[in-house]
Amino acid sequence: MIHDDDNATRETSTTTTTETVAASSDVQTNGEPPRRRRGFAAMDPKLVSELASRGGKAAQRAGTAHRFNSEEARVAGRKGGQATGAKRRAKAAGSN
Repeated sequence: MIHDDDNATRETSTTTTTETVAASSDVQTNGEPPRRRRGFAAMDPKLVSELASRGGKAAQRAGTAHRFNSEEARVAGRKGGQATGAKRRAKAAGSN
């Protein structure tokens, strides 16, 4: 048997949860209901940082982590610069 007190509690908690989600979600202007955050986005940033730290430490212990040496970093930076430069050159050539 359900008591009136139980129903009042359920209604209150549902309302509170809905209000909290609505207040914390981004407002969408297209008429759709706001989306709920999921996964790491829904977690406290400190907890996410702690989990990431644990994962990094575990990878180091397991020997599966990778650290760039200065030569690898130099090559990666050069590739990024070339890709950006190519996009800029293509954009400039297309506007002429």
